[in-house]
Amino acid sequence: MRSPLGRAIGLGSAKEGVEHWWAQRITAIALVPLSLWFVSAIIGLVGVDLETVQNWVSLPLPAILLILLLIATFYHVSLGLQVVIDDYIHTELAKLGLIVVLRLLCFGSAVAGIFAVVSIALGGAS
Repeated sequence: MRSPLGRAIGLGSAKEGVEHWWAQRITAIALVPLSLWFVSAIIGLVGVDLETVQNWVSLPLPAILLILLLIATFYHVSLGLQVVIDDYIHTELAKLGLIVVLRLLCFGSAVAGIFAVVSIALGGAS
């Protein structure tokens, strides 16, 4: 026996939805040129040996762009999957747990990727 306003309180985005929407759009826009660059770079590296790829990653521009690609990709994945969890998981405790696991997995994957790029760039993978 609650009013429509009473049912809606606590269920809205509380202005968080717009920020989330913008972050998802900005990462998507950033991923377009980064992905195009990455695909073209990988096509250019087809058939070369491992040492050539390591030398390429050790150059400043490819290393920086790879790190930016990793950050944008995993942040975008985190934002997108959070929306799926918010939309389809209705138990608050399960929703909270899944979002925490999602964020940890995305963060861990991004850190692992960045570590790999830095390791190769600095010559630690030789």
